[in-house]
Amino acid sequence: MPPDLYALLGVEHNATQSEIKTAYRSRARDLHPDANPSDASAEDRFKEVSAAYEVLRDPERRRRYDTFGDDGSRGQRGQPNGSGDQFGFGDIFDAFFTGSFGGGGQGGPRQTPDAEAIVELDLVEAAFGCTRSLDVQMPGPCEQCDGSGCAAGTHPESCGTCGGSGEVREVRRSILGQLVTAVACPTCSGLGKTVPNPCAQCRGDGRVRASRQIEVEIPAGIDDGQRLRLPGRGPAAPRGGVPGDLYVTIRTRTHPTLERHGVDLVHRLTLAFTQATLGTTLHVDTLEEPLELEVPAGTQPGHVFRLRGRGVPVLQGRGRGDLLVAVEVEVPKRLSAEEAELLTHLAALRGEDVSPPDPGLFSRLRNAFGER
Repeated sequence: MPPDLYALLGVEHNATQSEIKTAYRSRARDLHPDANPSDASAEDRFKEVSAAYEVLRDPERRRRYDTFGDDGSRGQRGQPNGSGDQFGFGDIFDAFFTGSFGGGGQGGPRQTPDAEAIVELDLVEAAFGCTRSLDVQMPGPCEQCDGSGCAAGTHPESCGTCGGSGEVREVRRSILGQLVTAVACPTCSGLGKTVPNPCAQCRGDGRVRASRQIEVEIPAGIDDGQRLRLPGRGPAAPRGGVPGDLYVTIRTRTHPTLERHGVDLVHRLTLAFTQATLGTTLHVDTLEEPLELEVPAGTQPGHVFRLRGRGVPVLQGRGRGDLLVAVEVEVPKRLSAEEAELLTHLAALRGEDVSPPDPGLFSRLRNAFGER
């Protein structure tokens, strides 16, 4: 199992960027090979700490690491990075100590960058899962050459510039002296092979841009902002390389009456003050059919009815959350003359002090009764 990057730096998972930077400087100073000439393992530990810092110092790569673990933090060596870099901070130390960049001189097909799509769901679809068909535009294998990039009857040849290694050596001067590094071969772009007779359809690239339809199984319980990884379903790579992954980001639309909080749902039920006082029976929305709810007399504002097992299914687990019906009591802003007189009489019966109603209300009320 890969080591925890936070543990390598000696910080907590909620550490700030400043804390991460300070911890790295301290660890790098202690583990630097120059400071440990007799410790053969110091070099490896120094490189591990440096690679961990390179991931955690970048907010996007840190987010990917927190979400997907070690696989989510790496670059084009078969992992999603989002930056498109072919080598990271750790490779710089590989070059310093071993004199090579980007994979140690092994040419050949490489994985292409990943792609991302967005799927919009309503609350019920996200709760119970569904199947969605996505129409995506991305590079796909050329059917005429079957992704090889070569014209019919021909084959790729070993690159004459790099001898098939995919990289060439460069000698640079630095403050530390001469530094030998390896960079991707400019002739074959690091593939180690060239196409002397390119395919007329894809012009030697091995892929063409096309529309593809992909079926996506949405699991029950998925939430807004979560992502699904479809390995190998992303863009095709040049000349038969490893295709990238497709990441599907979920977006959920607002429900008219239900709010989602994790696996629980909240329904805000507005009652008239007479209903809250005397009790009533109402229907409330659920993810399935409406449910009858008995509201007892004397229900207070802010009371919450908990309907167990009526929430969202647990993602990749068992059971469901609850439906919470939160009571809000509506106080009328306007009253008819008759309503005002009845409430004033009720207040007198209960011994409650209230403001006297508008006298004009009673006059209009008496006139109305006198006309009958």
